[in-house]
Amino acid sequence: MIQKIIAGTINTLITLAAISPAFSQNPAPALPQSKPMVLTGATIHVGNGQVIQNGVIAFDKGIITYVGAAGSNPAAAGAETVEVKGKHIFPGVISLNTTVGLQEIATVRATLDFAEVGEINPHVRALVAYNTDSEVIPTLRGNGILVSQAVPQGGVISGSSSVFYSDGWNWEDAVLKKDDGIWVSWPPFLASSFNYDDFSVSTKRNDKRQEVIDLIRATFSEAKGYNAVAEPASVNLRMAALKPVLAGTANLYIRAEYAKDIIEAVKLAKEFDIKRVVIVGGDEAYKVAAFLKENQVSVVLNPTHRLPGRVDENVYMPYELPGLLHKAGVKVAITYADEWWRTRNLAFLAGTSSGFGNVTPEEALQFVTKNAAEIIGAEREVGTLEKGKHASLIVSEGDILDMRGNVVGMVFVKGGKVNLDDKQKRLYEKYKTKYGKK
Repeated sequence: MIQKIIAGTINTLITLAAISPAFSQNPAPALPQSKPMVLTGATIHVGNGQVIQNGVIAFDKGIITYVGAAGSNPAAAGAETVEVKGKHIFPGVISLNTTVGLQEIATVRATLDFAEVGEINPHVRALVAYNTDSEVIPTLRGNGILVSQAVPQGGVISGSSSVFYSDGWNWEDAVLKKDDGIWVSWPPFLASSFNYDDFSVSTKRNDKRQEVIDLIRATFSEAKGYNAVAEPASVNLRMAALKPVLAGTANLYIRAEYAKDIIEAVKLAKEFDIKRVVIVGGDEAYKVAAFLKENQVSVVLNPTHRLPGRVDENVYMPYELPGLLHKAGVKVAITYADEWWRTRNLAFLAGTSSGFGNVTPEEALQFVTKNAAEIIGAEREVGTLEKGKHASLIVSEGDILDMRGNVVGMVFVKGGKVNLDDKQKRLYEKYKTKYGKK
């Protein structure tokens, strides 16, 4: 009798699994590449400005072995050749300054793990909080986002970010670059407040600004002294966490919008001889472009699909800003800030910048590939399609910077072919029958 009950239960579970694909889990990560792969016939956008018509790209054991014109590839023995004529191949898009993997549902506190209490938290690591089982991640790679920088939020010094592939069993498996930099929120010169009575916004000078700047300076001064001691008598995790920034092996990311804030933030970093400074936000970065170039400071810009920051600004300024900085010689990348689920549209922000910013589409592509990789220090692995780099790439029907052309058919992460299924596609398949779609 018990055996019949068990058998009946198993059969029921199998039947439910077969008829309920909409409730299945995320697809398993790609298997490691087992044999050489050759994609041929496509237009290859290398990511450094070069475009190869009727090109071929080969990769083995997760590493690109050849990129060039079709017909000239020295084919490896036993390679699988896939004809992709008429399609376009791009390097994976890199999304900086996100909380992807650190939050899932905004209204459910238990799914939010992107901020800690307190103002000074350099020891907080996004690395160990990253959730590869997030149902948001597969929706991003379906639009070509293959790399995301998970960034802690809150406080004056938020903690350290890490960079992950959008495919992996766990954070150890998915991580591309550990603890790439510390994040600081610079106090704005002007502070805004919202009036709920008449829904107006008032702006005034930030009275607490200098107090916060003094706190940042004191923290870095203490860290410099602490890390100068070979074997401190007592361990201070906060101060030890700032050592890579002071030593020049990690970035100092400074959130700043106003020109005055940008200049003062960079100057404070120079006080402590911090070599790798990145401004994040940079709404008025165009006003100090020469200063940024002189000090070799990169900029990770706010989303371009927005209104100008000030009422007297050119209405197209957000669209033009990446191009203005690029033409001024400043290394620039574009971000979707903390809108983790909308990050999938990142490539379209770059596309808009090419339409308004006096830059070519290939230059705009660099804002979300090559430049982003160089900023985070992962240019040896990703950012462009070149021999020796990771075989992490997208095969699309058309231009991924254009909403009409961004139809991703294949994705490879370190040579492994990724399953492009996601929850949104499963729900579409479930409900299209209800509403008469075929």
